[in-house]
Amino acid sequence: MIDKKWLELGFIDEPVPENTDIKAEIRRMCKEKNAVIMAHYYTEGEVQDLADFVGDSLALAQKAAATDADIIVMCGVHFMGETNKILCPEKTVLVPDLNASCSLAESCPADEFEQFVKAHPDHTVISYVNTTAATKAVTDVVVTSSNAKQIVDSFPKDTPMIFGPDQNLGGYINSLTDRNMLLWNGACHVHEKFSIERIMQLKKEHPNAKILAHPECKAPVARIADKVGSTAALLKFSIADEAQEFIVATESGILHEMQKGAPHKTFIPAPPDDSTCACNECNFMKLINLRKLYNCLKYEWPTVEVDLEVAKKAIRPINKMLEISKQLGL
Repeated sequence: MIDKKWLELGFIDEPVPENTDIKAEIRRMCKEKNAVIMAHYYTEGEVQDLADFVGDSLALAQKAAATDADIIVMCGVHFMGETNKILCPEKTVLVPDLNASCSLAESCPADEFEQFVKAHPDHTVISYVNTTAATKAVTDVVVTSSNAKQIVDSFPKDTPMIFGPDQNLGGYINSLTDRNMLLWNGACHVHEKFSIERIMQLKKEHPNAKILAHPECKAPVARIADKVGSTAALLKFSIADEAQEFIVATESGILHEMQKGAPHKTFIPAPPDDSTCACNECNFMKLINLRKLYNCLKYEWPTVEVDLEVAKKAIRPINKMLEISKQLGL
């Protein structure tokens, strides 16, 4: 039985026994329990290294839908665990710390978004995957930064649309598709904080560096970028491109995989608008660590649960995304 104090904390903070090879024990428990560890690119490097699969939101959803594991350990934020549970209701889904929320998801309360949708009854509703299950439940199709443009393009040009919650990503997709989707006023606290002035200063110091930016960044940052794309797209570009230096305007956790993929190249985290910090991190993603992962597997808690009625509604737009993505070869 889980101690009440852990229930209140939202994670198990039990000390790992002395002299424990924590990585080996985590792998042993995964084999014993038929568990798979999935990690987002923004988590700590040592968590990524231990995971069975590392990816962006689209890849993690696709992997969850296909896994034959009994337990999915989602090393990422809570909405990712919810997506896994919706796709795999018969499986146990764990998130090592229930406090790992998402500022973007929180910027779009489901009840307020539902009222916005009801006020525009003739609109197709596109929701970014960075939303709660309840918000997905009032959505027609979910998208990720990897497939948003292609999915929006799959609808006729004259289709009236709502895009939520990320106004920066929605605005960027509007510019690429020549549409005028109605945008929900939400944003990611990490990508909102990048300083174009400090990025340009870095560019002066590293004139041969290419600027990489996530589409959740504000428009001025996207405009100066040599490549705008999802975390997976930026990773692929950084490895394949001939440039030897990159200024990276997304959560700094991605630099771990970039450096692994191209150890001879230099990756510089783009700074936020804060003179005391040289990089930009998601404090929610960084809540996930090996100690919490160890205890999470040991006690099979914290679990992620989704209300059955909400899940029934939320599964439709997620499946729609996976279906269109498969048709388009994404």
